[in-house]
Amino acid sequence: MNGLFKGKKVLLIGGTGTIGQSLLKHILADNSDVVRIFSRDEYKQFQLQQEYKEYKNIRFLIGDVRDYNRLERAMQDIDYVFHTAAMKHVPACEYNPFEAVQTNVLGTQNVIQAALACNVEKVIFTSTDKAISPTNTYGASKLMAERLIAAAQYQAGSKKTKFAAVRFGNVMGSRGSVIPLFQWQIEEKRKITVTCREMTRFMMSLKQATELTIKAMELAQGGEIFVLKMPIVHLNDLVQIIVENSSEHLNIKPDSIQIEEIGIRPGEKMFEELMTEEESVHALETDEMFIIRNSFLERREYLGAKPAEKQSYSSHGKKPLGLNELYLLLKDQDLLKLEDIK
Repeated sequence: MNGLFKGKKVLLIGGTGTIGQSLLKHILADNSDVVRIFSRDEYKQFQLQQEYKEYKNIRFLIGDVRDYNRLERAMQDIDYVFHTAAMKHVPACEYNPFEAVQTNVLGTQNVIQAALACNVEKVIFTSTDKAISPTNTYGASKLMAERLIAAAQYQAGSKKTKFAAVRFGNVMGSRGSVIPLFQWQIEEKRKITVTCREMTRFMMSLKQATELTIKAMELAQGGEIFVLKMPIVHLNDLVQIIVENSSEHLNIKPDSIQIEEIGIRPGEKMFEELMTEEESVHALETDEMFIIRNSFLERREYLGAKPAEKQSYSSHGKKPLGLNELYLLLKDQDLLKLEDIK
């Protein structure tokens, strides 16, 4: 850490989620003054309180992004805000679209208004590759939230608050991701359900997602979207590795595990995009990420960044990780251990 959070007061909205908890560890290690955990998950807050009970600078606040007044109270005297709360489950958003709008769209606007009212220094919003050319409610709601974050920057007037976003692919091993789901299905049912083996997805580790989010907080000048360059994974390869590894651990034959293709769920895509060709026109590029600048704001420069090539950054038509590369990546992230499901 480089002292970014030293002596600062930080609010983690959705702080009991996978990204929120990972951010918490990094922020505490940087000697922050106060970290406030804001979420509606009472049980997860209790678990975090037990895990971090020796820390005296963590505050736990029950609340919902839909409640503006609660958000504004939570942001009093705060320097930095990480907004990671969302409805994320694609089918849940499809079947409950207005609930997704209230949390992902109206909730984000509440975060913006509260941040401006409380003179927060910086707000980082976590978005998704599903916001690009969205085919589902979740992606559309996140795209709208991105637009609100961008608009907030050029509508802030004399306010000092800086707003920016990061775009994630699939975070490996996060709550609700396919890797722990496949492992649980194999252990409990000796079968896994796969939507379509030909799908490709962007995958990133929890460490990468956390570092990108913190890097965005450090670099943000206002109105940007930060996109990490990340590997592409073929779903069939992921299935093969999880089946082979799990069967070895459980001492069963791989062919005893049934693989059932259930078809694409409502709103799902065969591949994902992280940046459109139109966005690349305004983007800068470093070795590790793209920085999509807001076209309504003055052009800013970033150390070591150069204009990006005009292109669509998509998981379709690009070479995915090889089987061995994917295996080593999963092993490096400790995602092939099955102790937690035994």
